Amino acid sequence: MSDKNNKKIINAWAMYDWANSVYSLTIVTAVFPLYYNSVTSAHGNDMLHFLGREYKNTALYSYSLSFSFLLVAFLSPLLSGIADFKGNKKSFLRFFCILGSVSCASLFFFTGLDTLYLGIIAFILASVGWAGSVVYYNAFLPEIATTDMQDKVSAKGFALGYIGSSIQLIINLILIMKPELFAITDSSFAPRFSFLFTGIWWIAFAFITFKHLPERTAQVNYQGNLFNKGFKELLSVFVSLKENALLKTFLISFFFYNMGVQTVMYVASLFGAKELNMKADELIVTVLIIQFVGIAGAYLFSFLSKKFSNATAIIIAVFVWIFICICAYYTYTSMQFYALGFTVGMVMGGIQSLSRSTYSKMLPVTKDHASYFSFYDICDKIGLVLGTASYGLIEEITGNMRNSVIALVSYFLLGLYFLFILSKSLKKANSLT
Repeated sequence: MSDKNNKKIINAWAMYDWANSVYSLTIVTAVFPLYYNSVTSAHGNDMLHFLGREYKNTALYSYSLSFSFLLVAFLSPLLSGIADFKGNKKSFLRFFCILGSVSCASLFFFTGLDTLYLGIIAFILASVGWAGSVVYYNAFLPEIATTDMQDKVSAKGFALGYIGSSIQLIINLILIMKPELFAITDSSFAPRFSFLFTGIWWIAFAFITFKHLPERTAQVNYQGNLFNKGFKELLSVFVSLKENALLKTFLISFFFYNMGVQTVMYVASLFGAKELNMKADELIVTVLIIQFVGIAGAYLFSFLSKKFSNATAIIIAVFVWIFICICAYYTYTSMQFYALGFTVGMVMGGIQSLSRSTYSKMLPVTKDHASYFSFYDICDKIGLVLGTASYGLIEEITGNMRNSVIALVSYFLLGLYFLFILSKSLKKANSLT
């Protein structure tokens, strides 16, 4: 393993954020949700028949996300133990990247209700590929950067992700809004091409990461069934939390507040389209606002963490997220939605970047980074499963997506409660985190 803080390796690592963030932006946030809503509502109502049951189209979207991340939560501990013991995190990163990018590109063939199954399956597999690759990507952070550099390196990754995905989205936006410039007459071709372009972008730039990241990391000799070892390693991480109260408290708080953050990110465009009747170009402008403000936000919260502490900076961000959810309930105009987008941008990248680096800095001395980040990822994905599923369920029960948004406040409040406990404990321990 190369020395830590190697500039070339750090830049190559951060480039994977540039590569994979186009999935988060184009597929999860901006273009695909709008295309999906348009295609699945084209028959005159928003009810869909899928797997023998009727679903609201937006609820089916939420449930598909939930299922994909449930798969990752199951697979992650199985594979992370193998990655740690064989020292081949990069191979797993490459595998999930290819799965995600190819599945993403195949959304090009999702043309309407007659290809609904293809669209849902490709969407699920793309989510699995993205989420699975991020587990191994994050696990490299403590191996390539020293503790004092991890906030800055993590923020650099998120900043590059915002820049790269924004550039790619602008290209997609020109294609979608001005198809006549490219002699495109089929209204569905431009958004479908953006899915293909996203998959190509993802895998193409990922090769920069694959070229420079170390092929092998620290490995442990182990004789036995490596599949079983994956779950045993996860169990050992769980047991170790009993002896590390600070890390346990952080993970509990992260589980709850991240449930709210991730759900907002995944359903914001659907909220704007369905509740505010905003047009596609208006929603994409909102997404771009979030992206560009998010670059500054990631570095702002890195600065706040140095001035105060990581825990204090995250507490500030959670208070802002609560404010965002309450305001969203009373949002009725596109200008109000733009203002919300600006506020989301200020805290979205910051809370994600700080959460990743805070966890990394709090880890015990270990060679099992993939296993520990697998546990972190399980908290992330199970929270996302519960968040998106509850969002869809509340909408189905009440018939109003606004009720789903206001329910997210409870998740942030629970996260905030444990953050205060963490902050108090860190002050007693005189921690630098």
